[in-house]
Amino acid sequence: MDIKKDTFPNIIYIFADDLGYGDISCFGADDIATPNIDKIAREGIKFSSFYSASPLCSPSRAALLTGRFPQRMGINDVFFPESFTGMPSKETTIAEILKKKKYTTGIVGKWHLGHRFEFLPLQQGFDTYFGIPYSHDMESIVYMRNNDVVSYDVNLSEITRTYTGEALKFIEKNKGKPFFLYLAHNMPHVPLSATKDFLGTSRRGLYGDVVQELDWSVGQVLKKIEASGLMENTLIIFSSDNGPWLAMKAYGGSAGPLRGGKNTTFEGGMRVPTVAMWKGKIPRGSVYEDLATQMDWFPTIAAIIGVKLPKELVVDGEDISDVLFNHGKRKDQTLLYFNRENLEGFRNGDWKMKLPYKGNEASLWKEKILPHDTLLINLKQDLGEKMDLSAQLPKKVQQLYLEMKKSRASMGSLPASLIVRTPADRSHYDYLEKLENNKNK
Repeated sequence: MDIKKDTFPNIIYIFADDLGYGDISCFGADDIATPNIDKIAREGIKFSSFYSASPLCSPSRAALLTGRFPQRMGINDVFFPESFTGMPSKETTIAEILKKKKYTTGIVGKWHLGHRFEFLPLQQGFDTYFGIPYSHDMESIVYMRNNDVVSYDVNLSEITRTYTGEALKFIEKNKGKPFFLYLAHNMPHVPLSATKDFLGTSRRGLYGDVVQELDWSVGQVLKKIEASGLMENTLIIFSSDNGPWLAMKAYGGSAGPLRGGKNTTFEGGMRVPTVAMWKGKIPRGSVYEDLATQMDWFPTIAAIIGVKLPKELVVDGEDISDVLFNHGKRKDQTLLYFNRENLEGFRNGDWKMKLPYKGNEASLWKEKILPHDTLLINLKQDLGEKMDLSAQLPKKVQQLYLEMKKSRASMGSLPASLIVRTPADRSHYDYLEKLENNKNK
């Protein structure tokens, strides 16, 4: 696509946290109203088979910003306030490629790729940052501005509204030049909270209320872009970092027709609701049903603004400009399903093979999953992954297995997982508890 030097598009990427495939009206939710997100789909493109690179937060964000599998960076788990690690500063981010064309780059919201100085957004290509550096269910949540903590007083009910205000100020300040705004909401990750204006407004309890406030936020951004006369020169994308956290029950969202959720490589864990619009460029009402991934945005944005990526940079995503603008198709229809450092499945076209899983018991943070042998699913016929066809089609299983091994081998050796935290030594408390128990005998 030809872009004139003086008309580089503004780019706004709105990212929800733990939002499920079944939580948006245009993806089938009938108990949550999302008219503004639906508007993006109606006036642009809806992706019905769009994947995160991971069913977990930090890895998925690393993949989005770099176009690379997080396993290439050793990012296989989520970072914590006690983490001494983060996304390596040597990685090339979307923000850094946009700086080559003199974009102003800003992030508002959740970073979650390391909160120590060398890992923060300003060291990763962003000009400005405001937000919480990790999940708001973690200890010591703070608001940071650029590289500094500016508040320890974070009112959970005001997070979405606060981020929205910051996003609108960023747009207003930079509307006269090309900008990239990465608006990464903390919600609807637990603990859930919304302003009183949205409490009780949905038909799915607090979770639905929170999502409806997120949709309001999207609407505020759309209104600001429209009022600023920027709609015809702004690419707006909305997506989620991974599937719903089903272990949280009513607080965890819905995967709709999909199986599983966050922490799993069933479709519900990694297939995420995604829509995009660019008035006059993306055909209205487009629906793309073939595979695409969060990693595709990195090379796509590079192509749109005319940045040639270094030959030595390994990118796992694919330029999907033709999908966006010409009703085209992504060339590569394969996907490796990683869960942390483990390769658990592979998709090629309509076919998905899932490797054997020993199962796990339910916990406060993880839903129960029954053990299963190798699974073969035809996703076109069985979106909910209910019918295992491996016994009927053993040759197809073997074919996919060999393709998966070849795809994984092409990645070469991968680094060890970054250490995100280590357990505290509590032996002194064990000692005191033992003394107390002996005293009471």
